[in-house]
Amino acid sequence: MPELRVAVIASHNGSNLRALHRASLLADAPFRIVLVVSNNSDSGALRYARETRIPAVHVSGRTHDDPDEAMRAALVEHQADLVVTAGYLKKIGPRTRSAFATRIINVHPALLPRHGGPGMYGRRVHQAVLDAGDHVSGVSVHHVSGEYDAGEVIARIEVPVRGGDTAETLAARVLEAEHTLLPDVVRRIAHDSNALRSHPFEPTSDR
Repeated sequence: MPELRVAVIASHNGSNLRALHRASLLADAPFRIVLVVSNNSDSGALRYARETRIPAVHVSGRTHDDPDEAMRAALVEHQADLVVTAGYLKKIGPRTRSAFATRIINVHPALLPRHGGPGMYGRRVHQAVLDAGDHVSGVSVHHVSGEYDAGEVIARIEVPVRGGDTAETLAARVLEAEHTLLPDVVRRIAHDSNALRSHPFEPTSDR
């Protein structure tokens, strides 16, 4: 079976990139990371890619007149089969979405459709969960559409909210779940492209 060629798009630290890359290095891994794209020239994701010799490119309004076309071209050049946005804080442009259609997925640190949409990233998501009095949070992997966090969910995992949680303590446990769920989803897609269809599997974490 040919390896699934995965491109990762990230804006900052790239912890999910690191988790995916570690999983790709296992002897039986059915996928590999072929490209990292970031809109932030100082991102940890780009630094990690360069340290580990993964092809990497900085694509933003500063580097390209048409960042959407530049991203599409880079993904096509590296023959990406699957595109993973992980902590990418901009919308994927229409040309890139059109070229890759249902082959772009995102990981979001909450149980969509709750606590998604514009501005819902990082600490804000976890504070919103606490402010709402939710007893359960979690992670969603979903298709990328033209609106933030609006694409259909293909996988999710629950993370209980504990008494005394702060946004920071909840974020740490949710991030652990992201690092488990995302590589699992990519492995499933590598073995069976039907995993990209919207039929969520919902393992429940006891973290």
